[in-house]
Amino acid sequence: MYKSLPKLMPFALSLLVTACAVGPDYKAPQPVQVDSFSQATSSLSDPAAEQRFWAGFNDPILAQLVARTLAGNLDLQTLLARYQGAEALLRGARRDRWPSMRAEGGASEQHLAEVERSTPDQERVERYSAGLVASWELDFYGRLARGVEASEAELQASAGDFQALQVALTGQLASSYFALRGQQQLLAVARQNVALQQESLDIVSARLDAGRGTRFDQLRAEAELDSLRALVPQREATVQVSMHRLAVLTGQPPAALNALLGEVKPMPAVVAEIPVGTPAHVLRRRPDIQAAERRLAAATAQIGVATADLFPRFTLGGLLGSVAGNGSDLFTSGAESRSVTLGIDWTFLDVEGVRARISAADARGEERLAQYQQAVLNALEETENALVNVRQSQHRSAFLQTASESAEQAVEQARLRYEQGYIEYFEVLDTEQALTAVRSELVQSRIGSAVAMVSVYQAIAGAPAEESPALVQR
Repeated sequence: MYKSLPKLMPFALSLLVTACAVGPDYKAPQPVQVDSFSQATSSLSDPAAEQRFWAGFNDPILAQLVARTLAGNLDLQTLLARYQGAEALLRGARRDRWPSMRAEGGASEQHLAEVERSTPDQERVERYSAGLVASWELDFYGRLARGVEASEAELQASAGDFQALQVALTGQLASSYFALRGQQQLLAVARQNVALQQESLDIVSARLDAGRGTRFDQLRAEAELDSLRALVPQREATVQVSMHRLAVLTGQPPAALNALLGEVKPMPAVVAEIPVGTPAHVLRRRPDIQAAERRLAAATAQIGVATADLFPRFTLGGLLGSVAGNGSDLFTSGAESRSVTLGIDWTFLDVEGVRARISAADARGEERLAQYQQAVLNALEETENALVNVRQSQHRSAFLQTASESAEQAVEQARLRYEQGYIEYFEVLDTEQALTAVRSELVQSRIGSAVAMVSVYQAIAGAPAEESPALVQR
């Protein structure tokens, strides 16, 4: 074997020197030129600002739930397993570029017919063999190199998917947590409204007993009270459902967090400003954009893999072993066996099939490019919409706060005027209904403001401190 190698190695090395990777070299798309977001009011001046994002809400339970979600969410575990699979495929693609070696061995016995015998007494033939077989595909046209390039890009895309899901799940967790606290406040409002209407019923009943009221007013007050009471169990059910959602997001059974979340807490304070940065900065940070760009790179590399089939494929092989007619003679000097081969595989008879695969790879690249461009536009749209929503929701909450205060004063005035006989009860009822409605709207608006803030966080791909940067750097 080794005596034959010098004859073939110059030829193989000359081919390696002239080797090149066929197919297009990847060039990243030019970024969209947008100078700023129309609704942005702040810029990213502190690189650690995003890590302080959740701390800005000043809620230890929220921070605890975020950590549990990143550690235990089963959807994240699924994507982590997919990432590990892509990592294994990359190791395999890199290994294919180097020689492979395997051990072989065998033993056989054959009974010979009379016409097959070289001597009259030769009835059977035994054969024993053992050896090492080596094989190496000489990647002259970059088929394997492009395959490694594609696998690396797919691995990086899987890392982007993982990070994107981290952002999405963290945002969903925060939105669900804000919704829970808001539903608890709505439940408290519903109970306040019941107490308010009970006071109104007591006033009507007292006037009726004093001969200054009517049974009609009392019936209307009783109907309104029962209507408000019916809302309480509905609110209680919504609170329970919200707690179940949070538990499942953290990878736990639905009732696992009931004790932790059952105690009513105020809505976390909404941060006043979010460091948005420029559109270019947002696009660089968003992991879904990174994943789309990496898949475009992988599709471009696959064009090279397909194109390489237009050229011959060279394989250098070798065998070093021993063959004997008796097991005890193996590995003796007379049983030595060796060979060196240079194989050429060229699918020139299937050129149309190869060109069809190249065309399919080209189309796949165009598809990935369109997906990348659409992902960029979606990211810009999401950010603009989130900024609009957060600003308008804050304005709405401010107006509703003023309206709630005015409605409370109106109820006090209406009751006083009713007791003094200046107005009818339906006017009191109308002001009370307005108060109950605006109280609920105010809480809903505060929930909306918090959720809108989370949407901005998701749109700019804000990452919690607990994320694992090593996952992307492998």
